[in-house]
Amino acid sequence: MTASDFRSLGLSEPLLRALEARGYTEPTPIQTRAIPHLLAGRDLLGIAQTGTGKTAAFALPMLQYLAEHRQRPLPRQPRALVLAPTRELATQIADSCKAYGQHLHLRTAVIFGGVGQTPQVQALRSGIDILVATPGRLLDLIQQRHCDLSAVEILVLDEADRMLDMGFLPDVRRILATLPRDRQSLLFSATMPDDVTDLAHRLLHDPLRVEVTPPAATADRVVQSLWFVTKAGKRDLLTELLADPVFERTLVFTRTKHGADRVVRHLRTADIAAHAIHGNKSQGARERALDDFRSGRAPVLVATDIAARGIDVPEISHVVNFDLPNVPESYVHRIGRTARAGREGIAISFCDAEEREYLRDIEKLIRQRIHVAGDRTRTPAKPATREPRPAAREVRATAAPAGPAQRQRPAPRTAPGPYEPSPEKRRPEGPRSPHGVHGGQARPRRHGPARPNDVDGMARSERPQGQRGGRRRARSRR
Repeated sequence: MTASDFRSLGLSEPLLRALEARGYTEPTPIQTRAIPHLLAGRDLLGIAQTGTGKTAAFALPMLQYLAEHRQRPLPRQPRALVLAPTRELATQIADSCKAYGQHLHLRTAVIFGGVGQTPQVQALRSGIDILVATPGRLLDLIQQRHCDLSAVEILVLDEADRMLDMGFLPDVRRILATLPRDRQSLLFSATMPDDVTDLAHRLLHDPLRVEVTPPAATADRVVQSLWFVTKAGKRDLLTELLADPVFERTLVFTRTKHGADRVVRHLRTADIAAHAIHGNKSQGARERALDDFRSGRAPVLVATDIAARGIDVPEISHVVNFDLPNVPESYVHRIGRTARAGREGIAISFCDAEEREYLRDIEKLIRQRIHVAGDRTRTPAKPATREPRPAAREVRATAAPAGPAQRQRPAPRTAPGPYEPSPEKRRPEGPRSPHGVHGGQARPRRHGPARPNDVDGMARSERPQGQRGGRRRARSRR
């Protein structure tokens, strides 16, 4: 199905005016295929790349349904619920709903963790039509009886692959248990692994699958390249690349929160303005980081996968995978952050020795080999030159002090071999002197070779018993 404008999709006049005010004239493929079915009340599983307009694809039919079936929302009972994995994405969806529904007079609220819940509780008490929430904070408010989902008519799970695959599944299941069975359910995601697809079909009722790209297909306008580099050399390589002015606005992905902080500290030492955004950052710090990134005051933003889900900046020129993701579908989602709104983008990935297996999984998923731009793991071979021996010490006759002649070293032995004493140094044969000097027939040694200071091996052992220790005893008597 193709549509030249939004009017042919069956949208109401207030929504068309709001879209025209935002400069939207032609629907995207996911919007063209999803909106008519959603207006008809079908459950939907929508799969599309990031930046293809999924938010408008589910927000516009939801707003039109709520406006056509207008009723005053009851306190603490929203009529539509949108679940998002991150605070940034939840805020973005809420802002889009307010912008698209500016002529419909519908109430929208957003709730998430990391901030005080009092304003959120007050918004729920006043009654809202659309609630956009993260699972953790919503479940807390449900358990505190500040929110009741028994009146929800439309449920949307955005970024379903992360919601169901990255630890949110227990909270999502508890939330779904409080919803009425008679509802319209929508799941939108950039990727959909098989196990997540099976779970999604259990949550949806007779869903219509709308897929605008092949599974895990990468954006056509993204130029991908790969650097083989040691783990210790990644930060230096990143600093070297970012020194090029072509990197106008760069999103860097790390696997961990602490890794993101370390990268930012390294970039700042090189006078590169950068911010980190992850779950350990406060809401105020995250908002300031995004504002500086959007305005260009900090052209580099370092983020984890979860935190990046709410980043919607169409001017991102480069995506750098500082760490390759251990889930290959995440690679597709990462590089989809660039090349938005018809622009071209560049994705650069670093791969160390421990990430070769991740690289094979990614290339198998995207069904192509990533171009290798460089290899920093090979150390250049050193030339095979022998180091010169240290020069002999020069003795200058004029500087030599006056004194006795220097003792000459003995000439080296001409041939190696066992030591053989000279004949003149051999023990003479003859009678033994009374003083224990060599002579007479040598007596056999008792225990091994003689000690170095002994004249003869038995000399010390044959001392008169009374002479041993006599001097010490004499001293003690004194």
